[in-house]
Amino acid sequence: MTTDTFETNAADAAPVPGGGSALSRRRFLVGVAGLGTLGVSGCVSTQQAAVPAAVAPVKKAPPVIDSNALALYGPLPNEKFPIAAIDLTKVPSKFYRQQVDYVTEEPVGTLVVDTDNFYLYLVQPDGKAMRYGVGLGRAGFTWAGRGRIGWKQEWPKWTPPDEMIARQPSLARWGADRGGMPPGLTNPLGSRALYVFQGKVDTLYRVHGTPEYWTVGKAVSSGCVRLMNQDIIDLYERVPSQSPILVLGDPTQPHSHEVAGSAPQAAG
Repeated sequence: MTTDTFETNAADAAPVPGGGSALSRRRFLVGVAGLGTLGVSGCVSTQQAAVPAAVAPVKKAPPVIDSNALALYGPLPNEKFPIAAIDLTKVPSKFYRQQVDYVTEEPVGTLVVDTDNFYLYLVQPDGKAMRYGVGLGRAGFTWAGRGRIGWKQEWPKWTPPDEMIARQPSLARWGADRGGMPPGLTNPLGSRALYVFQGKVDTLYRVHGTPEYWTVGKAVSSGCVRLMNQDIIDLYERVPSQSPILVLGDPTQPHSHEVAGSAPQAAG
């Protein structure tokens, strides 16, 4: 039979006042200290503030685009310079091409540019008009009156006027003496241009496309009347040379206006 043995210091075993030995008192204190440590550590682990879970940001749902609009502004791969689809989230829907009720004394086939509201109307029979959203450059606000479409051009060259070159010398490389800027997707006149004349005089006023479709409905720094490329192509096919054009701005002009509250109809 084996007996466990251990050595005890005599001082530890000495009795202490009040009874008991120093050894037993020390063991008691150590035990109490240990319980205290466990208790404190338990409080730390159970009383820690809970860290809130990260909340993912709520993503805004993309706007719903009408299927007819998607068809109107889809890609045009068969163009001389293939045109990509328009990102319609960057263009307010009121500027999409659409047929509206329209009151005017102008004959059918007339173009009416409403510079106050950024619209161009093509007058149609039976009190209707095809309405296009436009962007207006500085030149678009400086001329008003009557004219005619003296010339039409697909994928035109662009020649900046001298006053524009004076403001932006970097455009000198496209000046008239250098043949202008060749047609293409970055050309400021876009895919089509209609040139406005009064009699035999070129007014330098243009109705044209633009690669910067997001500027439709806005006043921009340069240009005349700019339409999305898909819209100027549509307008170009509807408007023959010599068609009349009226740019509103003269209070003596006959009153033309869209019928308030009319329901726009899909463009055909």
